[in-house]
Amino acid sequence: MKVYFCGSIRGGRDDARLYGRIVEALREYGTVMTEHVSSSELTERGEDSSAAGDRFIHDRDVDWLTRSDVIVAEVTQPSLGVGYELGRAVNMQKRILCLFRPSSGRKLSAMIRGAADGERFLVRDYSEEQVAEVLEAFFNTQTSRMKMVCS
Repeated sequence: MKVYFCGSIRGGRDDARLYGRIVEALREYGTVMTEHVSSSELTERGEDSSAAGDRFIHDRDVDWLTRSDVIVAEVTQPSLGVGYELGRAVNMQKRILCLFRPSSGRKLSAMIRGAADGERFLVRDYSEEQVAEVLEAFFNTQTSRMKMVCS
C-alpha cells in the first residue's frame, strides 16, 4: 500500500518530532511516499535546496498523491499546503484520515472537520499516545474494504 503523509512544513515545524513517530508507525502498513515531511532537518523554509523550486515540489507531490492509495494527514498545525493536498485528494476520491490533537488548544478548520463523511474522509481527534491505535483502526478498515472490492 502506498501512503501519502501530510504535515505542515512552511506553516510551522513544531510537530516535526510527532510526524516522525507517525511516519514510523505508517511504515507498518506500506510505503510512505512523503517520509521527508518528518525530517528534523527540514525547516519552515521548506525544501530550499531543490534547484527546481516550488514548481518541481508541487508537481512531484501531486504525482505522489495521485499514485497513493491512502492519505494520512496530521492537521493540528494549520497549513495551506496540507489543506491544498487534502482538497486535491478529495477530488481524486482518495481515502483520507486526518489526525487532530484537541490538546493543542487550536480549533480545527470547519473545511476539514466538515468534510468528514465517515467513509472516504475521516477526522480523528487523538492524543500522541494514541497514534498506533488510531492508525491500526484506520488501516484495518482499509484492508477490509480492499478485500470486499477484490471479492
